[in-house]
Amino acid sequence: MRRICALALVSAGWLWCADPQTERLPPGPGKAEVGAVCVACHAKANDDQIAAILDYLTLNFGKDSKIRVNTAPMVEFKAVLGLTADEADAMVAYRDANGAFHNLSDLLKVAGVDGKKIEAKKDLLEF
Repeated sequence: MRRICALALVSAGWLWCADPQTERLPPGPGKAEVGAVCVACHAKANDDQIAAILDYLTLNFGKDSKIRVNTAPMVEFKAVLGLTADEADAMVAYRDANGAFHNLSDLLKVAGVDGKKIEAKKDLLEF
């Protein structure tokens, strides 16, 4: 069962692991293993590394984790907030053009994004 959970979480974490800029990953135990194993094209991991990676991904990308709106890629906006691809692209483009989001009202300024979707998930937002 732990292996099945690991595969599911690793799949969710791939959107981060595919990015060689591991400094964008949240800090915490297991981050080094994620960087070494995932970013290195899925190098072979030992059982201790797999356990550390699973714990890290569960904590930072599990169902109860928050979306870090100032570093989240488009696919995370889409998956966590339930945005369309166009809405998620608009969020990233707005952030790139205007700088970091500081609060909920900043997110609601993004043209072409249904603010009701964002407000419904406001408890999952981290600035």
